This record gives sequence, C-alpha cells and structure tokens, in this order.
Amino acid sequence: MPEFVCYQTAAGDSQPVSSLSPANRQPIARASHGSEKPVPAKIVPKCVLSWSESFSTTDDTMSERLDRARQWVQNILGVQSVDLQPASTDASFRRYFRFSAQGTSLILMDAPTDREDCRPYIAVSDLLENAGIHVPTIHARDLDSGFLLLEDLGHRCYLDELDTDSAPALYGDALGTLLAMQSRVPADAVPEYDTARVFQELSLFDDWFLGRHLRVDTTGTTGEVLSKSYQHLTDRFAEQTRVFVHRDYHSRNLMRTLEHNPGVLDFQDAVAGPAAYDAISLLRDVYIEWPRERVEAWLLEYHGRALREGLPVARDAAGFLRDADLIGAQRHLKIAGIFCRLYYRDGKSDYLRDIPLTLRYLIGECERQPELAALGNLLEELDVMTKLQEKNMRSLGDVGAPGT
Repeated sequence: MPEFVCYQTAAGDSQPVSSLSPANRQPIARASHGSEKPVPAKIVPKCVLSWSESFSTTDDTMSERLDRARQWVQNILGVQSVDLQPASTDASFRRYFRFSAQGTSLILMDAPTDREDCRPYIAVSDLLENAGIHVPTIHARDLDSGFLLLEDLGHRCYLDELDTDSAPALYGDALGTLLAMQSRVPADAVPEYDTARVFQELSLFDDWFLGRHLRVDTTGTTGEVLSKSYQHLTDRFAEQTRVFVHRDYHSRNLMRTLEHNPGVLDFQDAVAGPAAYDAISLLRDVYIEWPRERVEAWLLEYHGRALREGLPVARDAAGFLRDADLIGAQRHLKIAGIFCRLYYRDGKSDYLRDIPLTLRYLIGECERQPELAALGNLLEELDVMTKLQEKNMRSLGDVGAPGT
C-alpha cells in the first residue's frame, strides 16, 4: 500500500490528519474464520450512536458533484487527474466509484449530504474494525461534502461467487464473522431496533407493496389481519435479547477476500436487535435461493455455534427455528415494501425482480408458524403472487413510467 496522506476538509481547508503507510498502521486482531472459535479481539468501548444534527443540503447536480468529488480526490492524493469509474450502486442515494492511484485501487463514496449522513458509516466502521471485522479502511473523509475515500475490497461479491461447491466454505466464513460481530460489539453501541422502527418497517408492506403496487384496499378485514399480524411480530421482536445487528447482512454486502474473508460492506444502518435477524438475512437472502433443507442446516449450524459463544438464542433448535421464521416474516414484509418504494419513489426497477423470492420466503414462514396462519391465508385470498406477476410484467415492460 503506498503512503497516502488523509485529510479532513472543512470550510474549504485541507489539513493532513494521519499517514497510512504500513509502518504507521496498527494491526488489528481479525476473526480466524477457519476455526470454530474466533481469536480474541479488543472489545469495543460502549457508546450510543445518535444523529441529531442536520447537514446542509446541496443543489448541485450529480455531474457537478462528481466534478467536486474528483477534485477532492486529486487534492487528497496530490495527483493531476483520476479516472472515476462506477463501482456499484445500492438501495440508498450513495454512489461508489473505483479508481487507481499510485498502483492501488481505491473507492470513492459519494453520499449527498441532503440525503445521506456519513457519520453513522464512520462510527459503525470504527466499531467493527476494533472488533476485528474486515471492513474497508477509511483513508480520508469530507463530511461537509459527503465524500469518503475507502479501501477497495475487490470485485468478488459473494452473490457472484456462491455456487454449490463454494457455498459451505463461504457461508461458514460469513457465519463466523457474524458471530464475531454479535459477541464483540456491545448492543448498546448502536440504536435500538425498537417497536416504533419495527412498526414503521412493517407499514411499508401495506403502503407500498399492497396499496401502491398491487392496488389492494388495505382497510376493513384486510387491515385488521395485517394489524394483528404486525402486532404479533412486533411483540416477538420486543421479547428478544438484543445483540449487534448489521441489518443487511447478505450476499451483495459481503466480498470474497483472500485474507480475513469476508469483507463486510453497507453496515451504516446497524441496530441492536434479535440474534437471528442477520442469520436470516444471510441464509434466506432475497437475491439467491437455496433448498429449504440446506438453509435449515445452515441455520442450525449458526444456532449451535451461537450457543457455544453464549449468545442469546433459544436453547432448543425448534424454538430457534420458530424465532427465525417470525423474524424472517418481519424482514420479508419490510423488503417487499422497500423494493416497491425504490421503484415508485426512486425509479429503481430492478428490485421488482427480487420480490417473488421475497414473497416465497414469507409464505413459507406463514405456513410453518401457526401465529402467522391468518397472514398466510390473507396473502392466498388476495392472490398476491399472481397479481405481482401481472403487475411486474407491466412495470418492467415500461420502466420509464414508475408512476403507473
């Protein structure tokens, strides 16, 4: 790694804050995912993250932002020019660009300050790095502009790398990292996944998926069934002991790396919630489907390892699988709503293609758990799968008109 000088820019001033030469970077104890029990790592000091201050809005166009970002990077690195190439997009307003400087590939995060706040990303990055989790090193930051200069963890996303042969080892590493996060980062270091947040997420299903996308009337009996189901799921959330929850721990946010696999991305929305949440996010991943028996085996592998780590999961396997279904139902209701909102509000149509798998997970969870039988019956009565297929065919055939 070449020696770079990091800057924190504010009010137009650039000041060096640290050197990133190998001699000046302190080694961090990483989780040893090849063994059953991770190596010891420093426990993160307890703190509570809260984001009350508002950031200024910006009126510049995306092109102007890109020019500003390019100039910032050039000033930081002391180079004449950089070639910023799109690296990835996500469900937020952030953009990522990859470029090379002095023989090293780097990532620029562009987070418009009227839509995004970089501080949670930085704070959670510190928590995870101190806990020995493989996250991108932050080389430089400009909070006033919403720019971060990050280590590049490569091109090998889990979603592209997973297949029948690679899955056992890759999921084994991912479960090891998950257990390390849950056992090393104090739950009270991040905001709580509280009742208000759970209800707000569940409401996305009837507002955006049923109401907006399928044009289903969610009042009357339909509303009553949804309300009772939501209350049950929220009560179960509230009953469970909290651990650190990444909240989007899935194949698009994990990078296959040669050392300390996997690299973990997109962690800025971390909360304190049920232990099974991230395991469900990983193993009932809405972007890739595995046979139910295989998923259950991986869940039980996680359950056994979690018990040995002393994590707060149900003692018996049946109880844990019940919790996994209830937590999974909440997550999949939320995701169906979010994917529709991304289409109608943000013009991102590709996520519509992932809703059928999301609903198949949800329907399976309703079939297995008596508490969700009424919700499952409602989804069947509304014929949501047929309606979704018909609506998606129309929507994806006219992606330029998300208002329809």
